[in-house]
Amino acid sequence: MSDRAKRAARRSWAAESGAGLAASPFRVDRDRIAASPFFARLAGVTQVVSPAGSGLLVHNRLTHSLQVAQVARAIAERLAGDPDPDADLERLGGLDTDVVEAAALAHDLGHPPFGHLGEQVLDRLARERGLADGFEGNAQTFRIITTIDLHGPGGTGLDLTAAVRAAVLKYPWARFGFPQPHPSTAAVPPRGAGLLPGAPEAGSSKFSCYSTELDDLTDSRTAFPAIEPWQQTVEAAVMDTADDIAYAIHDLEDFHRVGVLQQAGVAAELNGWRRARPASGPGSDLERLRQRMRQKDAWAFDDDAFAAAVDRVRTELADGLLAVSFDGSMAAERAVAEFSARWTARLVGGVRVLADPPVRSGHVALDVAQWHEVAVLKFVHQRFVLLRADLASHQRGQATVLTGLVDALHDWLAEAGDGPRLPPRLHDLVELARGEFAALASADRLADVDAMARTRAVVDYVASLTDGQAVALLDVLVGRSGRLWTDAAVL
Repeated sequence: MSDRAKRAARRSWAAESGAGLAASPFRVDRDRIAASPFFARLAGVTQVVSPAGSGLLVHNRLTHSLQVAQVARAIAERLAGDPDPDADLERLGGLDTDVVEAAALAHDLGHPPFGHLGEQVLDRLARERGLADGFEGNAQTFRIITTIDLHGPGGTGLDLTAAVRAAVLKYPWARFGFPQPHPSTAAVPPRGAGLLPGAPEAGSSKFSCYSTELDDLTDSRTAFPAIEPWQQTVEAAVMDTADDIAYAIHDLEDFHRVGVLQQAGVAAELNGWRRARPASGPGSDLERLRQRMRQKDAWAFDDDAFAAAVDRVRTELADGLLAVSFDGSMAAERAVAEFSARWTARLVGGVRVLADPPVRSGHVALDVAQWHEVAVLKFVHQRFVLLRADLASHQRGQATVLTGLVDALHDWLAEAGDGPRLPPRLHDLVELARGEFAALASADRLADVDAMARTRAVVDYVASLTDGQAVALLDVLVGRSGRLWTDAAVL
């Protein structure tokens, strides 16, 4: 079978069943993802602040995913229409616009309630309960599209083509052991493959596959023999770059609109660094960023390019967009739209194909100037939004919700004789995980299988909730809700 045919192969080898509206198998995949309830639930999942009850018009995971898909398709069309003569896209496995759009729509399906905070909490709780793989949003995405969601004759998963499954693998390795040698052991690990800070025994901090889905990972990668085991496919690298671009721009828009991103603080930091590169005070956080980039990414870092990026962000963001407070007027909206369009065009225009990339880059990457600009834009978002004390206090409450949910559901599963009264989906997830772990474990570890199955099922169940469902379900389980029928029902 040719590599081209392998790209379009599904695990079931079955065509679309009845409802297919597209001739391209990759477009069919895009449609399956867009029709998934896991995709719809992203409208109720945190991007930065929770959309549930906030009263703020801010991006959620669904709108973010749509924007990533828009940017990813634009990058793919540009690269496919004007390929770099030094990069043989066919040799690297191909670049299809429908594949990158499908992967972009799918890339955040595994995000649990409360976004990255929820990811960290569920990982810690799962590992504390003996599940070595823990929880990781990218690995959960791959589990959803290959195992948990339902479409097609296979009985599990969306039965997507190999190309789309491979394009979702932002970090194409498991937490431990695969591939060998594991990328975490490299002198310079790929981005995300380094050991989890504070818990090196937990394996890589980022990964895209649990041990239960390893066969799907290896199957999806057979169509890409020119790609190293630890490298993204070209289409995955396009999705990953588009995610960086969307994140760098659109979250800044949100917090300008709601008045959180203040011009004075941003300008003081950028100007303070430009004057003195201080060790403390305004500009010192930006200086620490410069030093980290120089240490970790010497292959791309350039002092002059970093300074130029600071100047551009200062001119266009601090002295431009943020100089006039957002008042909801049409003029203010126009300023935001123009800022977003200008930056998106600039960053997309700086994407290039690398025939032989360094370890910490993909085959698709931003040019030197744009790479530094994205780093500075993301720094502004982190320093002046994510590190706010009021957001931190809100997140502590969200962590309490998730911990309470996991504890309550785990206790419920441990109660003898309560199986028929479990939520049906939780019961199904326990049976699914029990079969998976039994297939992986030796016969003398069957006791461990039950414990691991319960933990994986609880984590799968909680990760399938929206922010609002998580809060409502905990209220039900601890007796705070007097309503019998609530919005706590899971997918």
